[in-house]
Amino acid sequence: MKAQSYAIPNALALTTAVVFVICRVLVGLFPDASFAVAQSWFHGIELSNASTWNLTLASFFSGLISSTITAWIVGYIFAKVYRLFAK
Repeated sequence: MKAQSYAIPNALALTTAVVFVICRVLVGLFPDASFAVAQSWFHGIELSNASTWNLTLASFFSGLISSTITAWIVGYIFAKVYRLFAK
């Protein structure tokens, strides 16, 4: 039963890590299109001052680790809240 309690956070963390890697590859391959998408996701905010990408190995691992940990925590909280409401 204990292993099932971590299924949601583990699945969300792995999904986030995979999406992060795919996104990073796409940013490397298509920087202009990625910039346009990012700007549209932030409601058209002017990002021209931040128009350069920081594609270092250190920033990759920092983003991968922090986003995966955050996703796991969100998944854990979601699972707890879901079980509370499912009762």
